[in-house]
Amino acid sequence: MPVIAVVNRKGGSGKSTLAAHIAAWCARNGSSVMLGDVDRQQSARSWLKRRDAALPAIAPWAVDQKNMLRVPTGITHVVLDTPGGMHGFELARVVMFSDVIVMPVCNSMFDRESAAQCHAELMALPRVASGRCRLATVGMRIDGRTHAAKTLAEWSESLGMPFLGALRETQLYVRSLERGMTMFDLPASTAAQDLQQWEPILQWLRPTLYPPQAANDAPERGHATAPAKTPTRMIAPLPSTAATLGARPLNPPPAAKAAPSRLGSSLSNSLMPAQESMVHGARMSAQSTARAVGRPVQVSTAPAMSRNVNSPDGMQIPHFLKRGT
Repeated sequence: MPVIAVVNRKGGSGKSTLAAHIAAWCARNGSSVMLGDVDRQQSARSWLKRRDAALPAIAPWAVDQKNMLRVPTGITHVVLDTPGGMHGFELARVVMFSDVIVMPVCNSMFDRESAAQCHAELMALPRVASGRCRLATVGMRIDGRTHAAKTLAEWSESLGMPFLGALRETQLYVRSLERGMTMFDLPASTAAQDLQQWEPILQWLRPTLYPPQAANDAPERGHATAPAKTPTRMIAPLPSTAATLGARPLNPPPAAKAAPSRLGSSLSNSLMPAQESMVHGARMSAQSTARAVGRPVQVSTAPAMSRNVNSPDGMQIPHFLKRGT
């Protein structure tokens, strides 16, 4: 499933506003979206409490009695609102599970300098540097009477980051957020100018949020009569997994070629031990070396996560980060 992270070291840059609007837009498109609030201030969660039940639903993170984060079933899209000052291992863990990072930036010397430092750290991470995790900037609280948008665009392009557009400074954002709403929940006639500013941002996000379905992704025979499900992103296993382990993938016997199942479908919904940290572990880690007697060795191409004794192979896949194989 697509994971969109809104990241900027500087507080007050508009991260929660941007994350809430992206989640609301996905909900308006009929997607089952979860707004994950990694920020300890829980700004996004407080906003969700104000949201009217009649509006398109956005699921929050839920904490059970054991302080375990559980993801609602059926989630197809995830938007992460991250805290200010995030760097080092915390930043790397967010990037590890994200497909897109959107960086909101206000037009001031301090905001641009802080964002440039964050960009430098992000580019040092392999997923961002290789383009597997896309990165772009959005101008926030821009006065249309100034050249602020042009200044931000030139600054972003000088760093090699796409500049998606600028959102104007208006009390319409303030009033709508106080009511648990976004520009996408207002009448089109009221927010026409702001919705127009959102269009290039959404245009850039669409290929990740709603990738075109390939011809070979059609439902298999025997499942044609099954009820339609919300489309989820299906990606192939990382091609470098076998090379990293120095092993050659072996062709399974004909009997082993059964209908593919979703990755981690038998695992628990438990996500992580504490809300202030993301799940530890890498997308790629050492594969199991157990060999069955009389059977050919098969190299697992699924991304490995933290250990889970309840899983047959000892791997735990966070529910909202599960990807189909």
